[in-house]
Amino acid sequence: MHRFPHAVFVAAGLRTPFGRGGGALASYDAISLSVPIVQAMADRAEPDLVIWGSVIPNLGWSNIAREVWLDAKLNPNVPAFSVVLACSTSMTAALTAAGMLGGGVDLSVVGGAEVMSRPPIALTSEASKRLTDLFGRDPAAALAALRALEPQDYVLPVKGWANRITGRTMGDHMEETAREWHISREAQDAWALKSHQRAVAGWNSGFFDDLVIKLPELERDANPRDDTSAEKLAALKPAFDKTSGRGTLTAGNSSPITDGAAGCWIANEAGIARLPANTPYLRLVDYEIAAVDHHTEGLLMAPSYAIPRLLARHGLRFDDIDLWEIHEAFAAQVLANVAAIERDDWILSKTGVDADFGTFTWDRVNPNGGSIAIGHPFGATGARDLSQTVKELWSRPVGSRAIVSVCADGGQGTVALLERV
Repeated sequence: MHRFPHAVFVAAGLRTPFGRGGGALASYDAISLSVPIVQAMADRAEPDLVIWGSVIPNLGWSNIAREVWLDAKLNPNVPAFSVVLACSTSMTAALTAAGMLGGGVDLSVVGGAEVMSRPPIALTSEASKRLTDLFGRDPAAALAALRALEPQDYVLPVKGWANRITGRTMGDHMEETAREWHISREAQDAWALKSHQRAVAGWNSGFFDDLVIKLPELERDANPRDDTSAEKLAALKPAFDKTSGRGTLTAGNSSPITDGAAGCWIANEAGIARLPANTPYLRLVDYEIAAVDHHTEGLLMAPSYAIPRLLARHGLRFDDIDLWEIHEAFAAQVLANVAAIERDDWILSKTGVDADFGTFTWDRVNPNGGSIAIGHPFGATGARDLSQTVKELWSRPVGSRAIVSVCADGGQGTVALLERV
């Protein structure tokens, strides 16, 4: 059973090294950081379509995909458009491209970027109205009003990237979910330590060498720490709930502020034939996009709805999945989503799926590290996850399967089932 009437493939692409917030890549913006990626990918094969995304709004452009492509000095006859779905942005780009194959589109470049070090500073709607009402009819008064702006007139990311409806950050929401699912601080720190150890090992073994292009400012991911330990993680103070004495999410078990760009390929059989012969690729068998009411469910719990539906549709159990690539927005988010899909009664009540999936295979999750260690530039994470999955599963036997899961702000998430062919 396949979602698509024809074969759809995801091929490993390229990404930049991921930089720490305020670090080596902070001088870029999302466009300039994306340009080296699309140039390097276009050197391998010119695509028929480009879909790119960035999550943090910027008034300097409206279609980052087209801006990136043209700034890269590539064929202006290749169409490009943008998508956004919070942390699932570039995975959504991949799923969108998959549905557009055919009719002259055989090969697409998809991806995204984020420079979280440089969020735009905006005005509140009230302040903006005061100024724009004066522009054109009284420039002097407009200039005076501009000079008179006060701190409350600006929209500043003082709380990080908060959900607009609730006014709370993803970390604030995740503290509630961690308590609801009894996810301990110790379990979160233990998962974070694994993420760092695996990412460091992946870099040391050369796993990332052909997935990451070197930049003048940075040659490898800056976030993975080879000197971290359970003791160091345990010593960190809560980052979100700082007053109740019950906070468990820290800078160490949460994904960090990160700058980076990533891309991958979506193709049919004709498109795969245009890529270099040694390009790893997998078949995209099926996918699920889920959404939950984040007033009653955890903000980042949508994957726990999507995964059972996807597995049940194909008659699969946990041990049929050889590799799980789960985006680590927070260690607690990974642990809570898996805790949910391990409970048959919860699955039935929430998703309507009546199935026994067996015992979850934790040793198959993120073998080369995840977002806690590698970093999480919002728009780039989905493409990073997909390329990493493709390379990881490419070395496995034909028929091996992988699930990629990315949660997203707003109570949404995307999950894909891929197969080695």
